[in-house]
Amino acid sequence: MTRILVVDDETALVELVRSYLEREQYEVLTAGDGRAALDLARAVHPDLVVLDVMLPILDGIEVCRQLRQFSDAYVIMLTARTEEIDKILGLTVGADDYLTKPFSPRELVARIKALLRRPRQTVAVSSTSSASFDATPAPLRWDDLTIDEAQHEVTLRGQPVDLTAREFALLLALARHPGRVFTRTQLLEQVWGDAYYDEHVVDVHIGNLRKKLEADLAHPQYVETVRGVGYRFRRRRE
Repeated sequence: MTRILVVDDETALVELVRSYLEREQYEVLTAGDGRAALDLARAVHPDLVVLDVMLPILDGIEVCRQLRQFSDAYVIMLTARTEEIDKILGLTVGADDYLTKPFSPRELVARIKALLRRPRQTVAVSSTSSASFDATPAPLRWDDLTIDEAQHEVTLRGQPVDLTAREFALLLALARHPGRVFTRTQLLEQVWGDAYYDEHVVDVHIGNLRKKLEADLAHPQYVETVRGVGYRFRRRRE
């Protein structure tokens, strides 16, 4: 059974959301503040978190940031003001989607189903290799960075880099075609599949990826921005 954690300090809203989700046969757990949400997430490993921005003790932005350190659960942020949307998606905390209050519980259920349409650990990147399914792909190497698709591991200067499944899939999609520019829409299709997502989700995950790979965020060595178009993995030096 899919496990969903609902985090909000409005009891009436939590119970309304719980009733709609339980009708869809989801297992629902709840928390009323940010600290309790993190403790519960560590204990029960939810598949998806519905997370309000304004929470006691720790706000939703900080909860999402800390959650991303140990969980690849999908996160839908709830906000009372549309002005907060850019903040939610612009701080690279790793949210996957958002809804503004008041919202329809049916729309929330639809967003949840879209996010859960593909398993979290599934890499939707299509292979361009003509090798057989059982063939082991060779690791990709650039300077001090190694991407081992078979082992699902990334190392930088000999040290392992802890990436979420989504971050690994995004890096792999770019690194397979160094120099090629991908639009956000193309990356959504390759990494997230056909589920509904806002294109800003790509920016969020690129930001998280750079924080883990790049020594200088202002001058990225691996994942480059092509203004007005999208992103590319840099070409090898000749």
